[in-house]
Amino acid sequence: MLFPALFALAIAACAPDLQQGQSGSQVDAIARQVIPRVERAVGLKFRRPPAIAIRSNKQVHAYLTAKLDQDQPPEMLEQITVAYRLFGLIPDTLDVRSLLVALYSEQVVGYFDPDSATLYVVERADPAQLRLVLAHELVHALQDQYVPLDSLLSLRKQNDRRNAVQAVMEGQATLASIAAIMPEQDVSQMPDFWNQYRENVREQQERMPVFSAAPMIVREGLIFPYLAGADFARWFSVQFRDTVPFGRRLPVSTEQILHTDRYLAGDRPVDLRFSGGQKPMYDDNLGEFETRVLLTALSGSEAVGAAGALAWGGDHYGVFPVDGSSERALVWWTVWDTDKAARRFATLLTREWTKHPRKGRKFTIEQREVGSHPGVRLVDAPPGWKGWEALPTVTTDETLPAGFTPTRSVPRPVPKDGKRR
Repeated sequence: MLFPALFALAIAACAPDLQQGQSGSQVDAIARQVIPRVERAVGLKFRRPPAIAIRSNKQVHAYLTAKLDQDQPPEMLEQITVAYRLFGLIPDTLDVRSLLVALYSEQVVGYFDPDSATLYVVERADPAQLRLVLAHELVHALQDQYVPLDSLLSLRKQNDRRNAVQAVMEGQATLASIAAIMPEQDVSQMPDFWNQYRENVREQQERMPVFSAAPMIVREGLIFPYLAGADFARWFSVQFRDTVPFGRRLPVSTEQILHTDRYLAGDRPVDLRFSGGQKPMYDDNLGEFETRVLLTALSGSEAVGAAGALAWGGDHYGVFPVDGSSERALVWWTVWDTDKAARRFATLLTREWTKHPRKGRKFTIEQREVGSHPGVRLVDAPPGWKGWEALPTVTTDETLPAGFTPTRSVPRPVPKDGKRR
C-alpha cells in the first residue's frame, strides 16, 4: 500500500473551494449542528464529544510528512517502492515520498487523526462546503470511538487487508456524510445519484495537477476506498440494516469489497508465506484490487484487468537481493479459486509481461499447485541471480495471519421507539 493511514477527505468532488476563512467558534457551531445527523446516518452515538481544531496549510504539510514517516518509515517505503517498480507499476525515477506528500497536500481539506483523536479542518475552508467536510471527518471520529482505527490501518505486510479496512471506513464516511447533509433523500437507494457521483469524482480528480500526473496505481489507490468503499457501504446498509461493518463483519480482503457475494460466502483469502529458498528483503501481497490495477496498467484495458483478477484466491510477493548488484529479484505467487482462473491469469500475465521486456532481466511464469490450490508463479530477475538455482517456495494454510484478531461486532443501538432503521 502506497498510502499512509490518513483519514482525509481526499475526493475533489467533495472538496471545498478554499477561499473564505472560518474561526474555531464557527466551525464548532457547524459541527454541533452536524453531529446529530452523523449519528443518525451511522446508527451510533458519540461516547464523548470529538475534538475539533483548525490548521494552516503549513501545519497540514508538516502533519502529512510526519504521518507518512510514522506509517511508512523511509526504509520501509523504499522497499515498497522497489517492489512496485519491479511490478512496473511506478517508474524507476519516481520519488514516491515527495509524490505522496504533494498529492495529499493537493487533496486534503480536512482529516481525522486517530493518534490525537482530533478532527482538523484546513483554514480558509469555504463555508458552503464545510458542512460536508465536517460530516465526513465526524464519521471517522465516531468510528474511532468504536474500533481501533489506528491499529487496523497499521497492519504491516497485510496490504490487501489494510486496503479493505480503509475502503470500509472511507466508504461508510462517504455514504453517511452525504446522508447527513441530505437527510431528506435516501441516497443508498439512488443509483443515478451514485453513477453521477462516481463520474464527478473522476472528472474532478483528473483536473488536479499532481493527481492527474501520478501513475495509475497511485490514482486508483486513492479513489478506491471512496468509490468501491461507498458501493460496499451502500450494499451493506441494505443487507445488514441492524449493524455496522465493523468487528466480525469487517471485510478481510478487497475481493470481498469488490464482490459482495464472496463477502456473504465468507470467502477468506488464502494465506501464503515464503518457506524455502532465499530470504526476501521485503514481502507482502497485492490483493485482487491491485492485481486488477496491475493487469490494467500492463494491458491498457480495464476489462482485461477485471477479467484477469477474477476468482483471485490469494497472493504473496517477495523482493530478493542479487549478490554483488543493486538489482533485485521479484518472485510473486498467486493462488486461484479454480483451475480455469489460474490458466486465464497465467495466459494474460505471460502475454502482457512479454510486451514490457527489461534489459538485463529474464522472467518465467508457470502454473504450479500450492497445496490444494491452483497457483501461478512469476519470477523476474537478472539471469545471474543465484536464486534461479533454488527458487523460493511458499506454504499455505486457511487461517488468518498471526497477530490479526478481529474486533468484536458493534450492533446498531435500538432507538427509543424500538424500531430498527
